[in-house]
Parts: sequence; C-alpha cells; structure tokens
Amino acid sequence: MTEPQMGATYDDLLAVARRTEETGFDAFFRSDHYLTMGGDGLPGPTDAWITLAGLARETSRIRLGTLMTAATFRLPGPLAISVAQVDQMSGGRVEFGIGAGWFEAEHTAYGIPFPPVGERFDRYEEQLAVITGLWSTPPGRTFDFAGEHYQLSDSPALPKPAQDSIPILVGGAGKKRTPRLAARYANEFNAPFSSVEDNARLFAGVREACEEAGRDPSSLVYSSALVLCVGKDEAEIARRAAAIGREVDDLREHGVAGTPAEAVDILGRYMEAGAERFYLQILDLSDLDHLDLVAAEVAPQLG
Repeated sequence: MTEPQMGATYDDLLAVARRTEETGFDAFFRSDHYLTMGGDGLPGPTDAWITLAGLARETSRIRLGTLMTAATFRLPGPLAISVAQVDQMSGGRVEFGIGAGWFEAEHTAYGIPFPPVGERFDRYEEQLAVITGLWSTPPGRTFDFAGEHYQLSDSPALPKPAQDSIPILVGGAGKKRTPRLAARYANEFNAPFSSVEDNARLFAGVREACEEAGRDPSSLVYSSALVLCVGKDEAEIARRAAAIGREVDDLREHGVAGTPAEAVDILGRYMEAGAERFYLQILDLSDLDHLDLVAAEVAPQLG
C-alpha cells in the first residue's frame, strides 16, 4: 500500500507495482490524496484512478485498489464509470475502497468542497448506494436514485465491471455509522493503522453490526493496514526508519517493524485479533529491496 501524495511519479509507482507482482504479493493499493502530509511533496501527487488505469494495462496478476477513495472528490455516477472501466482494463482485478474524506487541507488547496462531517457521511452513504446500485442493475434496465445529495433518473447504469461484483472496502474507527455501512455494503472491513487491541474492538463492532442487519459476519473479510519497516539487522532497520522520518521504537510499537522474525510475530498477533489480510504501507517507494526482503523472509512464514 503506497502513499503517492508524499511525492511520486507514475513511473515510481509502476516500478513498485511490477516488483509487487514479481515477488509474489497479492495486490498493489494506493491512497487517494492530492496533498502531501509532510515535506515538499515533490514532484507532486498522482490521481488514484488514472494511476490504477495505467497499472491495469502494465500488470497481469495483482489486484489493484484504493485505501481509500474520498467520496468528496468525485460524483458517484462518474466514479462508478471510472472504476468499472479500470476493472475492465485489468481483466477484473479491481478492489474499491471508499471513505467519507477527512483531510481538509487538500480540499482547500485544490478547490474541493469540504462539508461538515455529518454531511460528508451522508454523502458517503449515498455514494455507496448509488455506485453499488449502478453496478448491480441488470443490462437493459435503468437505475434511479432519489437522495438528499444525489439524484439519478433513467441511468443506463453502464458500463458494467468485468467482475460480477467489485469488492468494496469500508474502513475506519467510527463506532456507529462505519460498522453499519460496512455491514450493509462492504465485502471487506479495514482497520487502519491501529493497535492489536483496537483491531479486535473494531472487528467486533462490525460483526455486531452484521448480526443486527441479519448478515453473516463471516461473509466479510477483516483486514489491517500497517506501516512497514523491516530490515535484516538493526542497521538496516534504522536506515529504513530514517528514510521515512520515523523513529525505530515508534515503528516497532505502531507498525510492522524490526527483523523478519519480529515482523512475523507482530503480524501473528494481528491475526489472532481477527485480521485476515494485511496492507503493508510502503513509504519509501525507491527502496524495492524492502519488498524483496518481506517477500522472501516474512510472507512465506504467514501460512
């Protein structure tokens, strides 16, 4: 999982995606942001779905997706078209993470409206309803939607994705609306950058919401996103931490950091808390050897 808003070109991302595929990882995911969260951000951000469209044609196996597309950035109808098209371009390898949007500064920087949090969640919920409705409308039928923020009339609901159903990811630490939306719309719930204990609590909340909605909680995938900083020895760990401006002790406490053996132990604790899938946040996109090490010495031990 990458954070290109910190400064990356498409070619940088292509190199990471290709190494991801070559070394046996399952997927390449990226954030959907337009403004750096530290440093100068040079050479600037890349658009999430334009990036994934390019990668769809330059990879062949790995899944491609977002953690998370911001519902504030795009109207739901055009977004459904874009994601469906990328799914077609990839041969059915897209996974669609979407959230309410949270980073006010990037909205201000690029002229994107940023309503209060309650309205953002209202719009987010309507976007989930519209996008899933468009994709699931049978060919030859039309789709209508009458929401507070979005209205669609006689939409042909085209194009269709290559997959019968694009997996939808909902995530976050919300205690009420987020679990309810995950139970209603998601194929996967993601706990972002949180402790083992918080993962267990968040997963339990989603399972409870599923039960209240009459859905089998085991029908969702439960996943964790965690920053990655693994090295074969202390010197390499320290070098990789310094390259991303982080302290080793902090990374060991809040991420997947240390030697390969330590990483396996950390991931094992998250698995015990219920995590079935991991998104490993790579912040230094030039360090492809990092991917090689994890692929060779961590992944094979996870079973």
